[in-house]
Amino acid sequence: MNIGELAKGVAGATGTSEAAAKAAITAVFEQIAGAVAKGEDISIAGFGKFSVKDRPERQGRNPSTGEAMTIAASKKVAFTAAKGLKDKL
Repeated sequence: MNIGELAKGVAGATGTSEAAAKAAITAVFEQIAGAVAKGEDISIAGFGKFSVKDRPERQGRNPSTGEAMTIAASKKVAFTAAKGLKDKL
């Protein structure tokens, strides 16, 4: 499913236009991305939780040369599904 298909489904469920649904979906994603960029957790009841996790510096290998290298520390976004979403699976 892509954003167009998602907007079409939301528009049908809410009785709004596809353009309005797409704008609303985009706004929701922007709010989630902005909050996560600040390091905040986002909890959506019945759906799940988005959170920022730190990945420490670690050792790895260059796949082309096989040489050992250090992979820098970074941050990642993690999603944990809520019980309601897990039950639907």
